[in-house]
Amino acid sequence: MVIMYTPAITFENDKLTIIDQTLLPDRFEYVPITTMTECIEAIKILRVRGAPAIGICAAYGLYLAAQSLSSKTYNEFRKEMDAICDLLYNSRPTAVNLGWAIQRIKSLYHANNDKPIEEVISFIRAEAIKIHSEDKEFCQQMGYNGLEVVPNPGNILTHCNTGSLATGGWGTALGIVYAAWEQKYRIHVYVDETRPLGQGARLTFWELMKNKIPCTLITDSMAGSLMKDEKVDLVLFGADRISKNGDVANKIGSYNLAALARFHGIPCYAVAPSSTFDLTLETGDEIEIEMRNSQEILHIYGYNDNLHDKAEVYNPAFDVTPAEFLTGIVTEKGIIKQPISKNLPKLIK
Repeated sequence: MVIMYTPAITFENDKLTIIDQTLLPDRFEYVPITTMTECIEAIKILRVRGAPAIGICAAYGLYLAAQSLSSKTYNEFRKEMDAICDLLYNSRPTAVNLGWAIQRIKSLYHANNDKPIEEVISFIRAEAIKIHSEDKEFCQQMGYNGLEVVPNPGNILTHCNTGSLATGGWGTALGIVYAAWEQKYRIHVYVDETRPLGQGARLTFWELMKNKIPCTLITDSMAGSLMKDEKVDLVLFGADRISKNGDVANKIGSYNLAALARFHGIPCYAVAPSSTFDLTLETGDEIEIEMRNSQEILHIYGYNDNLHDKAEVYNPAFDVTPAEFLTGIVTEKGIIKQPISKNLPKLIK
């Protein structure tokens, strides 16, 4: 059974395009990214989203930026690129793949200060393509590694979007669903709508319906009731940053699911590539949580656009799930099982 996933990012003939995810599911449209300004805007307003996809887009964006510079010396080139990297890094602070991809590109051009600028730019292009292809491979490996935890038959609950729209391949947590479907597991997926921006309802539900995988859309507040009624066998969600002890920052609402799953004795796994681990942070308390515009919540209920300057709204984009609330973390290198803080260093260096 072939999974027909739709690439969120394409790079062909030196042209970068992304699916504008703000338009889904109403409209499916690839839009070009031709400048770093467009790249940063796309990341900020969630035209491109999902930690791996953000990192991939950023790497290609740095190549486009490098091409556009008119630097005559390497020192000028390096200074301009460093400033661009800083601007790009601040576009979304929580997703570690953004900084990880930027650092890979930055280290590359720093290490080649004795080469002609044209050659350095060609190295950046090759590295961006490598980052993209690596993630595609990692997604497949995570999917197959995760089969170990999927009941057959089974009901899987997911949160946010962790599929092809969020990565360079078929996905992280949703990649496990795709691997199970490919292997003819009898699965059904409950899709959390993921308020306030509805990435589950608009994106994950769209992906699953497109692949004809049995799925049911629910509001976030329905998960506990489903678990109480024994309708959920497994919880899977992604990650935007994972600390050294295994605490997981992911889309707001993930903590709720992990706590509910723990209470009801349901296995709960985070799924992420090794690039999402930030071993410079001891615990999840050190993870910077991005605060989003209040209008993302207010507009759902028809409040005037100008109200966001006056209304007090709490709108963090992410929360942090303690490692002890998880059954494990699925990576492309294998599954980190409990105790996660002890087993994590064995797989992630």
